[in-house]
Amino acid sequence: MDIDGDGHRDILSGSYSRTEKAMAGLFQVLYGKPNRTFRIAEVLTGTDGEPLIIPLNGQPRTENICTRPFAVDWNGDRHLDLVVGNFSGTFYWFRGEGKGKFAPIPEPIKAATQPLRIEGHHSDPFVVDWDRDGDLDVLSGSADGGVQWAENIAGKRKLPKLRPFQVLIKPGRRIEHAPINENELTGPTTSTRVWGDDVNGDGKLDLLVGDSVTLVTPAKGLSAEEFKKKFMAWQKAFTAASKELSSQTSDQAQRTKAKEEYRKIYDQRAEFMNEDRTGFVWLYLQK
Repeated sequence: MDIDGDGHRDILSGSYSRTEKAMAGLFQVLYGKPNRTFRIAEVLTGTDGEPLIIPLNGQPRTENICTRPFAVDWNGDRHLDLVVGNFSGTFYWFRGEGKGKFAPIPEPIKAATQPLRIEGHHSDPFVVDWDRDGDLDVLSGSADGGVQWAENIAGKRKLPKLRPFQVLIKPGRRIEHAPINENELTGPTTSTRVWGDDVNGDGKLDLLVGDSVTLVTPAKGLSAEEFKKKFMAWQKAFTAASKELSSQTSDQAQRTKAKEEYRKIYDQRAEFMNEDRTGFVWLYLQK
């Protein structure tokens, strides 16, 4: 997208940084140059010259740690606005004032009278006319996985009026420390991010869904049976250490000891397993 209207494509990204006051979600932009390269990333600021940040206003800290910013004409005034997500799972929009300028205070996006919220955390807005009725809907991934859709019923070039999210793709099974290899995966797992596009050129929007997964395989020299035994023993010890840690709430010495034991057992998994933290992109063709 061309954020500042100079005819060159720009790249937007969400991030979080520690400011003088606290941890805050910031938006960064790489402005495009005439030679199709980009300037060094800059923090996106409002018309007051300060970084664009979702204010807390008494909300949990996760409310202003941002995820994806999506540039789109949200209110139909022909200026690009920013629709943004956060770790809490809600959404806001910064009003665009043209030529890359944005109002410093965002407005919450709602479904009726309640904040628009995904099932799960880490809202991931992708704004598009999903149902092809002429107005802008919202797609989102989630920390829990899957893809959700909030239908807009306002009509073309009007400020969106959204229904609550409904499920397009159900979350896949959560995998935590379990033996898993690439061939066993049948769909996205967790931490999904979504993009809508007509991939096969049939005039219908398809979905590209990215995820995050840790592939677990036996350490070198271990047979499948040996790995299974070691994994089951480790899992039993890890579960016990997790319960012990969660039960220690007041005695600091005992809590410190429980933390040390938890970390010791957690690290032991490297002795018998290889872990590859990665992710995949899955394609869903719309019928």
